[in-house]
Amino acid sequence: MPVITLEISNLNREQKKLLVYEMTEITARVSGLPPETITMFVKENELDNIGFAGRLLSEHAKNGGEENEPT
Repeated sequence: MPVITLEISNLNREQKKLLVYEMTEITARVSGLPPETITMFVKENELDNIGFAGRLLSEHAKNGGEENEPT
């Protein structure tokens, strides 16, 4: 029983449905296993809980990706 865990920032319900469907289909095709055997967890993280390049992603997004020192 394959288990897929995806950590990502917030998504709406339709985006989650599409991701679960598509990732299940790809995993089934590549592994040769039936989709009914595949479980997927979507773990959503607030941008304040994600760090990238030494900064919170929420701050990085506010500055349009500029490379500034933390404030």
